[in-house]
Amino acid sequence: MTAPAEKPPLTVLLAAPRGFCAGVERAIEAVEAARAATDRPVYVRHEIVHNGRVVRALEETGVVFVDEVAAIPDGAVTIFSAHGVSRAVEQEAAARGLDVIDATCPLVRRVHTEGRRHVADGRTLIVIGHRDHVEVEGLVGQVDGAVHVVESVEEARMLAIPDPERLAYVTQTTLSVDDTRDIIAALKARFPTIVGPDLKTICYATQNRQAALRSIAARAERVIVCGARNSSNTNRLAELARVLGRPALLVEDAGEIGEDFVAGVSTIGLTSGASAPEALVQEALARLAHWRRLDLEEIRVTQESVRFAPVDLGALAG
Repeated sequence: MTAPAEKPPLTVLLAAPRGFCAGVERAIEAVEAARAATDRPVYVRHEIVHNGRVVRALEETGVVFVDEVAAIPDGAVTIFSAHGVSRAVEQEAAARGLDVIDATCPLVRRVHTEGRRHVADGRTLIVIGHRDHVEVEGLVGQVDGAVHVVESVEEARMLAIPDPERLAYVTQTTLSVDDTRDIIAALKARFPTIVGPDLKTICYATQNRQAALRSIAARAERVIVCGARNSSNTNRLAELARVLGRPALLVEDAGEIGEDFVAGVSTIGLTSGASAPEALVQEALARLAHWRRLDLEEIRVTQESVRFAPVDLGALAG
């Protein structure tokens, strides 16, 4: 009997940090705690985090996800997602008398505060980010006065501002560090007196995951990014890999990885977005092991120690 051929080796460079950030963990834990603590219906406006797998797991416990507050029935516990909401959404929930648990990430809330401070100081606010992203919609809706959303260097160069001497900017927390740096440079070239936080409002986890990807891309021939296609930080990882000259595959399910993606490759990189569970990474490894003999090497660029206080569940007493 002929012995089966030995699988060819494949070195897998695991990016670290990867996966859940502190804000995502906090938001998910808030929904789980609310569901466990009450018999009342629990509704979440928008996906609690951008990951269908996480949402489906919570739905299996009875949590309901809706796009608008109007879809939440009277008497239900209402949870705002980690991305934050506009004042109009807050006011709508208050007018309905809904008991609200706000799971907005503290880093997103910090951007809200900074944006409002600039406007209170008489500045026109520029938000660097993706205008259709729920975080940006919430941020714009938290600020009174004129707000301009800028997505690209080209938009920064074309922006028309009535009072260019009184300008400030903040950024969406999940952007590409490189793209944002270029947009800020374009704004400063156009409006020399503009004030802002440089890259400080891009969340630490987004920056760390991009740094880790850079490290593995230096050696990997191709990169697999685990996470949801509607996740901004996950998409930025895949884009960064391609900018660095590495073919990238963004997968929501390990079954999306085909043998052809690793054919003829000796070293591959593997990472995941800040809203992707580690289980997806492990399933991706198991998928690769069908065809190749894996040699795993974790490449760590920093140790994350950030933890946030739990979400206030006081509304459950309402």
